[in-house]
Amino acid sequence: MSDSEQAQHGFSMADVAAKPVTRRLALASGRINVGEKAFRLLQEGSLPKGDALALAEFAGIQAAKQTPSLIPLCHPISLNRVSIHTHLIDEAFAVEVFAMAEIDARTGVEMEALCGLNIALLTIWDLTKPVNAALEISEVRLLYKSGGKRGDWVHPDGLPARARTILDAEN
Repeated sequence: MSDSEQAQHGFSMADVAAKPVTRRLALASGRINVGEKAFRLLQEGSLPKGDALALAEFAGIQAAKQTPSLIPLCHPISLNRVSIHTHLIDEAFAVEVFAMAEIDARTGVEMEALCGLNIALLTIWDLTKPVNAALEISEVRLLYKSGGKRGDWVHPDGLPARARTILDAEN
């Protein structure tokens, strides 16, 4: 895209030069419903393609690190840490996934947490689809962020207990 086309569309990376460097943390969550048969195999670690939860955690971390190459105006940053947490929900035949990203910088890490979360969910999808193609990802949301000018922010629906546990362990 030429400079004139970019100017016409108004694209611009946010200028964060004047912002102070602060510790910033973001926590996102989502869920994938996999169905009873796939859930049991997932629980046993015996899906045809292998351990979906371990691979999803690894893939989510990798994705968070690649966020600036995937989202056009996202700042390239050097993350302090990223963690992906999976939790099996027996009664729903679902996996709840949490992604946490942290940095000391002038810009936040919400996109990194959300990118890591979504790729972790999609990895579970990919490894589960040979058993059940009728999968559903839902409830993807940012739960918490801290740092910067506005300080702490919590999703209006509040923090689930598991999210509080993760934040307590990470802080």
